[in-house]
Order: sequence, then structure tokens, then C-alpha cells
Amino acid sequence: MDWKKYVREHLTPLDLGPELEFEMVDEMAQHLEAIFEEALADGASQQEAFARAAAHVKDWRLLECELIRARHPISGMWLNKRLAAEARIESPKGRGGIGMGSLVQDLKYAARMLLKSKAFTVIAVLSLALGIGANTALFSLVDAVLLKTLPVKKPNELVLFNWLCGPRGLSRGTMGSITTDPATGMRTSTSFSYLTFERFRDNNETLAVVFAFAPIFQLNVNVDGQPEIASGQLVSGSYHAGLGVRAIMGRTLTPDDDKVSASPVAVITYRYWQRRFGQDPEAVGKTVTVNNIAFTIVGITPPEFFGASEVGWSPDLSVPFSMQPQVNPIEADLNGAWFWWLQIMGRLKPGVTAEQAAASFENVFQQSAQEGWAAALARFPPRAQAQNPAPRDVPTLRASSGSQGLTNLRAAYSQPLRILMGIVGLVLLIACANVANLLLARAATRQKEIAVRLAIGASRWRLIRQLLTESLLLAILGGAVGVLFAYWGKDLLLVLRPWGGGELALNLKLDLRVLGFTIVVSLLTGLVFGLAPALRGTRIDLTPALKDNARSMTGGSRSLLTKSLIVVQVAMSLVLLVGAGLFVRTLRNLQNVDVGFNRENLLLFNVQPGLNGYDRPQMGQLYRQITDRLEAVPGVRSAAVSLIPLLSGAGQTRSISVQGHTSQPNDEDNAKVNTVGAHFFDTLEMPILLGRGLSPRDEETAPRVAVVNQMMAHKYFGDENPLGRRFGFGGPEASSQIEIIGVARDAKYTGMRAQTEPTVYLPYPQAIPRFATFIVRTSGDPTVMIGPIREAVHEVDGNLPMFDVKTQSRQADDSLAQERLFATLSSFFGVLALLLACVGLYGVMSYGVARRTNEIGIRMALGASAARVTRMVMRETMVVVGVGLVIGLGAAVAVTRLVAAMLFGLAPTDPLTISLAVLLMIGVAALAGYLPARRASRVDPMVALRYE
Repeated sequence: MDWKKYVREHLTPLDLGPELEFEMVDEMAQHLEAIFEEALADGASQQEAFARAAAHVKDWRLLECELIRARHPISGMWLNKRLAAEARIESPKGRGGIGMGSLVQDLKYAARMLLKSKAFTVIAVLSLALGIGANTALFSLVDAVLLKTLPVKKPNELVLFNWLCGPRGLSRGTMGSITTDPATGMRTSTSFSYLTFERFRDNNETLAVVFAFAPIFQLNVNVDGQPEIASGQLVSGSYHAGLGVRAIMGRTLTPDDDKVSASPVAVITYRYWQRRFGQDPEAVGKTVTVNNIAFTIVGITPPEFFGASEVGWSPDLSVPFSMQPQVNPIEADLNGAWFWWLQIMGRLKPGVTAEQAAASFENVFQQSAQEGWAAALARFPPRAQAQNPAPRDVPTLRASSGSQGLTNLRAAYSQPLRILMGIVGLVLLIACANVANLLLARAATRQKEIAVRLAIGASRWRLIRQLLTESLLLAILGGAVGVLFAYWGKDLLLVLRPWGGGELALNLKLDLRVLGFTIVVSLLTGLVFGLAPALRGTRIDLTPALKDNARSMTGGSRSLLTKSLIVVQVAMSLVLLVGAGLFVRTLRNLQNVDVGFNRENLLLFNVQPGLNGYDRPQMGQLYRQITDRLEAVPGVRSAAVSLIPLLSGAGQTRSISVQGHTSQPNDEDNAKVNTVGAHFFDTLEMPILLGRGLSPRDEETAPRVAVVNQMMAHKYFGDENPLGRRFGFGGPEASSQIEIIGVARDAKYTGMRAQTEPTVYLPYPQAIPRFATFIVRTSGDPTVMIGPIREAVHEVDGNLPMFDVKTQSRQADDSLAQERLFATLSSFFGVLALLLACVGLYGVMSYGVARRTNEIGIRMALGASAARVTRMVMRETMVVVGVGLVIGLGAAVAVTRLVAAMLFGLAPTDPLTISLAVLLMIGVAALAGYLPARRASRVDPMVALRYE
């Protein structure tokens, strides 16, 4: 059926102009066709469908009346009475106006309209896709790091035990994090002794199963003669069963494997199986050497399972606790009841709460803690009693949800991730404001179309629904493209590491939860930017709107709305620009920090000979052999050993006692300690300011000596000469242990942000470290020397793996990873927001100039100069920008206080940063406003006076 022909035949007697007739015919034809198709879908025949569609217009004279009123407004009063008396166009849905079809038909029409305006659609979709894609990619990371539970059976049934205690606890040593409980101010940790775990296991009445685990960060795993450092964990035999994890190949560990008489077995992760064995099915049953002990691989865990440890850390191997003395013989304290080093979890029995489980173990926990302290007093009587003669604080047991495993890192990563979510959220809001302005401008060009629909009986709500359908379709398209951006961006986030830490073992997926987030964001986005234009676009007066030369009768209100949106965009853009400026200047300040040594042309690598069975005397000899061999490599200027690499984030702090120094009540006598080789200061080019550095003659049997930094010399000796003065580690009785032989320049120890602290450098022969970092200064690019250096180490011990090979410059850059990421992303999104705001400003002012062409022509005809017209438009532009800047400054001052802890060397309200951001915003906005102003000043008055 040719509905256009049908409509044209009925409108012929009205003698319409060609443009209005085309629009009327098109709108009426689409409407009648929609009713016709809907009737066919309901099962009507073609004749019945045609009759139903034709019956929708009771009287074609109605249209004649509307058009006459549009041409001759003076007749409007008579026509209004006539229209009130006559029936209007009938709706198939009854009262409420004309029915324009089902939702599917609305979507078809919306798609047709968007295809008609391809440039508008592309710009709007890309703007939304960028905002939605950034939010989706970042949410996938937030979901994985902060929200997801362990991929195990019924994770909500799991509980994780921790304890609360005062400052004088019952443990002589703790491995793991100890934090301050925000509610009580007491110390808290998830670390327990193995004795405590045994008591829990043997006295369990409230848990279906209780299990424990502890990390081993480095293992020397030899597969087919190829040694390599891997991560691992010690677990109880009930670990996998307690979590509800099954092997995808082979089996998991059982309680029988956790017996001293059992054969050494291990379970590996899917990631390790994939990386080290190339997914070879023969890996199950294969024998590998772990720290010189033969283990049989009995199973492989699922790909989504990374363990119950801190988020992002995935142990490559799991071995039973019973193998701890063989795998890690140096850590003898792990068997002591006084050393707290493992984590305990359990699965609740039906009807039991976490609080009830904790209460059931409270007595046995406190008893095991007191037994452990008694064992420490017996094992280390002078040291334990001298350091802590006062009564001890008895810890209390608590239990919390174990659905996410250990959660300390989740809390640490939450702030930077939430800040980034706020940044990309602002970008999305700016994109929404921009698209809303585009829709407002587009609605102004569609006034005649909307007027025709209203004239033929469509209700305002029906048109709002249609316009919202178009907005939602735009948002859905933007969300679909945004998912593509997110798919590409999620892996980039793992490289950029926005959480500010090291590499995390995460499997980012755009799963149903992430896609659900995208759908919700897309729909909300469509409503946010579509509702105001829909309400504004349908609020029109039919009489002027149906004229051929009709102009917007809502220009003033629309102008206010569009300018309000521009004000919001400018304000949010300024907030992002100020934040970007603060992060960029923070990065610059940190990069310019004087670290106290020359970090260029230095190569670092780590070794851990204890994994190969070396004892401490053998380690000292090995370090000397490697140092001598490295210095013989052509291109190597010097080499040295260090327990802790500088700027790595790691550190060792010990309490000291200085001979002749009286401590103040609130003064902490602590110092950073590093154990280094003879050529450490020469290799790092760290100047010795007084005395001498360490030398090969500072052997194990020589008098104990140390080099201290300027900070320590000044703190304890003031202007006196510190050479020959003595100090020690521990109480006053140890204050004469070590003689100071030199003072080195202050240098950054743990990182660029850290304040310089008193630091002690000990010769490693007098305190041989179990693992070491070698520092090699080369004549040229150190990365070129990696191959020869690796060969030199292999010549000394072919079974000793090197790991964490990097330059010192890379080490320093890695310590600023979070700062660099925030500076980069905030700058990118700040510039993007600035461009979006200025594009919106340009569009609004251009539309305003076009709408006022006639007015401008009259002004110029009456004598206004081009410069005056330019100033008029620029004044309007800068007023809008000025209001946005005022609001933005207030918002920036409030918001930047939230990131004060992430800044370095400047305040959140840094005047220079804020001034630069404001000047940049004004400059770019002035350019965006100048282009329409210049076009307005070049209007020909004669042409403008005839402009309609």
C-alpha cells in the first residue's frame, strides 16, 4: 500500500506549499503505515488493516483547519471552538492521544531518524562510547579487585579468622601484615602460629572444615634441568576441600598428603601449567625439583582460581605444611609456637554464624598464644625478657567473612581505583551534557515535524516517549561501541596498574555483571541526556510552528538550558584540569627528587641461594665469587651486594641504642638498616663525606663496624664527630656493639616519597643475608650487559636462577608507576573534557549567532561596527564561561582535598596549578567563542535583513 499517495490525494484540495506538503505527507504516511502493520501483526486481513488505518482520521477537514490557523492566525479563535467541538484523530489505545505503534516500531522510527543525521549520530555515539567504555573497563578492574568473591563453592559460607591485641602481644615474631583496627585502635592481623591451627583443627565444633595456608614468595623450581623462580604456598591437607576447589586435571591435596611420612606432592595453578609446561597433559605425574627436593605434580587447579591469598597474588605451587622443613629449612622459627605466620579459614556449618565460630575457639586460641609466649621465654630468655619485661596483652579472636580471602590489599587499592572511577564518571557526565546540547539543537530543527505530529493528534507524552526512544537508542549504540573500547582497554589497565602496586594475577572478563553495569550506565545515560531535550522539544505552539518560515518560540528558555549545560561542562572540565595539573606537578616533583646517588648505568638482579640449600657461610663465599666474576666481565666497572635494593619499596627497620645518648620520652630510636658489600658506595657513586666506606677487610671475624648517613649522624651527635662512636641494636646493654667508621650522604631508601631517615649500612660478611640484590655499574647501556652478566653468574652456579633483572632507573620509574598513571590518565581525560566543553560551547554560540542573524543585521544596519558585534558575542561567551569557572573553582577546592595524600611537594589548593588550569580553560573557551563571534561580525546587513 502506497500510503504517501493515499495521504497526498486527501491533502490535494488544501493547496499546500511543497515543503510543508512533503513533511505532512511523510509524517501522516509513516503513522498510517505503522497502524496498518500493527493490524496485520494482530492477525487482521489486508482489507481490515487498511480500514482500521483509514478510520484513524475521522475528518480530513481537521487538518485543513489547523493549516488555515497556521496561515491566518486571526481565525484561530473560531477554529479553536470548531476543533473543540469535533472529534480529533482517533487513537487505537483509547484515551491519551494517538498510538504511534509498539516499542519495536518506535525503535524502527528512531533508527530511521538517526540514519538521516549520520554526522550527528556518529559524534554522539563516539562521545558516549568513550565515556561508557572508560567506565566499563575500569569497572571490570574494580569488580575484580574490590567486589568479586572467590570462585569457589558457596563462598559466603567461608570465614577468615583474625585477632585484636594491644601493643604488647604474645608473639615474638609475626609474618604478615599488622594493621590498626579503625574501630578500636588496637593492632589486628590474620597471622597465627601453627600451634594455634592445630588447636583449632583438633577442637573444632562449629566449622565443617578448618584449613590454613601461608605464602612462600620464592621457590627454585627445576623442570627438566631448567631452574626458575616460582611463587608458592604451604597449605593444610584440607585446603582445597575446604574451599570447594576441584582439579581440572589430576587431584587436589588431601589430609593424607599433609603427613610427615607422605611422599612430596604439589598442586600447580592453571597459569603456571600454561606458562611453564605449555598446557602439556603429561605435567600431571611429572617430577620436578623444588628447592632441591623432588616433588610429584598431582593436579592442576581451574583457570579462574588464584588461591585465597591477597587479591592478585597467585602462588604457582601449593605444597603441604608437612614439607616446610625440607622446602624452607632456613625458616626454623616457623615450627616455633611463638612465631605467627599462617592464615586460618573455615567453612561454617549450617546455622552457625561467624561470631559463634570465633567464640567457640576463643579459649583455645588464647591458651595457644600463652603457650607460645612461654616457649619464646624458654627459647630466648635474655632477649625476650629484656625487651619486654612488662605483662603481655592477651589477644582476642574475631572472625569475618572469608568470601574474598585476604582483604588487606583490596583496602589499599580501593582509594586510587575509586578516584579513577570518579574521573571517568565526570567525563561521562560531560559527554552526556554535550549530547544533550546536540539533541536540543536537533529538536529545534525538528519543530515543524513535532508540530505536525501534535496537529494530527499525537499527545505530548507520546512524542516524549518517541524522543526518549531515540536517546536510549543512541545510548545503547554508545554502550555497544563502549564495550569494544572496554575490551581493548581492560588489558591495558593490567599493564598500567592503576592500583599503584606490582603486577596482579587477575583475569579481567566482561562477564554478565560487567555487561549489566554497562547496560545500566547506558540506559541511565540515555535518560540523563535525553529527558531535558525531549521535554523542551515538545513544548511548542502549533500556530507559529506550522508556518513555512516558523522560528523557535522557545528560544529563550532553550538558550538558558543550553547555556546551563555549558556552565556544568566548564565547571566539571575545570575540576578535571586542576586535578590533572596537581598529578602532573606531583610526578614532576618526584622525578626531580635528589635520590643521593647516581642511578644511571646500574643493573640490578636478585638471587636467593638458600633455595638451593646454601648455609650462611656458603652464601658469603658465593656472594664474593659472584662479585669477583662480575667485575671481570668486560664493560662492568664495579659490582656490589645489597640486602635491599634502593627505591624498591622494601625496607628493614630496627630499634637502636646509641652509646652516650639519652632518648626523649616520645622519641623513637629506630633506624633503617641495609646489609651491603665492600664496593656498595663506589658502585652507587654515593659519596662518603666523613671517614671511610666499607672494605673487604670488614670480615666476619673483624670488629663490627658500620657506615651511617648524615641524618643519623646529625640526630644523635649533632655537630660532634661521629667517627669512633658506638651503637647497637636492642636495649642499652647493646649500645657498644658496632663502631661508626664513616658517614655517607643521605639517600632515598624505600622510595622517592619517603622522608630521609637515620640509616645504617652494615658489611654483609658480618650479617650474611639469605638473599641478595647485586648492583652492577656498567660503562654503557646496562641492558646490553644482561646476557654476559647472566653467563657470569651461571659459571659460578648453573643452578642458581637470577630474577627481578632491571635497571636502577627502571626501579625508580616503577616506584612512580601510580603517579605516572594518574598524571597520564587525568591529563588525557582533562584535555578530553576541555575539548568536549569547548565543542559544546562552540555549538551553542554558533546556533545562537545563526538564530540571531536577523537581529545582528539590524544592529549593523543601524551603525553597529564589526568589532562591537564581536565584543557582544564574546561577552555572552565569557559570561557563560565565567559562571562555569566560579562554580568549578569551588568544586575543585572541595574535591582536590580528597587526593591530598597522593600529592607531593604541593598543596591541593596550589595557586599556580589552579591559575594555569583557569587560564587554559579561558584561552580555549575564548577561541571556541571567537569563531562564532567572527562569523557574526562578517554578516552582510542586506542579506541578514532578508534572512528567515
